[in-house]
Amino acid sequence: MLYYTGVGIINWQGWLRRPQNVWLRRAMFQIHLWTGVALGLYILAISVSGSAVVFRNEIYREADQGPRIVQVRGEKLSDDALKAAATKAHPGDTVSYLWPAKRPDQATEVWLDHDGERNQRLFDPYTAEDLGPSVPYAIQITAWFMRLHTELLGGDTGKTINGIASIIFTLLCISGAIVWWPGVDKWKRSLWVNPKSGWKRINWDLHSSVGFWTFGLVFMWAVTGIFVVWPTPFERQLHKVMPLIQYAVPEDAAEEPRALAATTVPAQVTPLPLPGPGTGKGGFAKGRGKRAPIRRSPGDQVVRWAYYLHFGNFAGNKTKALWVALGLLPSLLFVTGTIMWWNRVLSPSARRAKRAARST
Repeated sequence: MLYYTGVGIINWQGWLRRPQNVWLRRAMFQIHLWTGVALGLYILAISVSGSAVVFRNEIYREADQGPRIVQVRGEKLSDDALKAAATKAHPGDTVSYLWPAKRPDQATEVWLDHDGERNQRLFDPYTAEDLGPSVPYAIQITAWFMRLHTELLGGDTGKTINGIASIIFTLLCISGAIVWWPGVDKWKRSLWVNPKSGWKRINWDLHSSVGFWTFGLVFMWAVTGIFVVWPTPFERQLHKVMPLIQYAVPEDAAEEPRALAATTVPAQVTPLPLPGPGTGKGGFAKGRGKRAPIRRSPGDQVVRWAYYLHFGNFAGNKTKALWVALGLLPSLLFVTGTIMWWNRVLSPSARRAKRAARST
């Protein structure tokens, strides 16, 4: 039975029983295949870096040892003397900033720039000795993965590319969901891996079954990935339905709670801060002073949960460990998809089949 859809003819009986013979499905398969090939390395980088930064707050807390303590030895060197010592220790670098220590027994932080790269070092303010990086290596590595995940190490340009790639990744998920359907007689077999099959079939089953069971999660990461890059369009539309109004009680004055955002759609909506060590249980802000309750509208909660779900920073360590493992599944889809592409396009048997088809 044929039905006219406005864009073409679809044989729905064929789609239900043998979708591989339907033109739309074959077209979607090619789109899914070549989109996956084009995005392969991007998916791998985003998958690995996303898993690497799930525990970023814990890494920052553990690695941060506080100010570096030095021995007090008379008068401190002048800022000019410290700058001169820093440029001598790092030829070719330029001192862009010098952070004076708050206490006499603390090291001074010096920022050195070279070809757009910043090197943050600690110096003894009495002897001008280079004491090493001011940021522990664990934090530097985690921050590098965070920059890779959010901006592909390319600043604003990389962030834009990341957003565009997230849109294509979303389309990849949709096309994959369409391609997954094997027909009414075979759909149950596509839910699991048959270990008794040949390795090519096992690879196909692994790609198909993992794609099915993780579709919702991967699709969520793709869509929230677009949101993380360009939150304002999403927030403006959300604001029309669920106003983004965040309330707070000032810690330094006994005032009535006041609105921090207008009730009309603002020209630029500021994304809410990512959940982190500064937020305690029950929505309270941590601090040395009074703990101020943070009252959020339903719209605010939707925005926060978009960040929560994308970065996995919404529960305890067990959930975060699960997010780390699940975050690597797109890499598995990339690997199994690449193997299928090789078998279909680049393998010797595939090339021989193409030559034979051209000769006939």
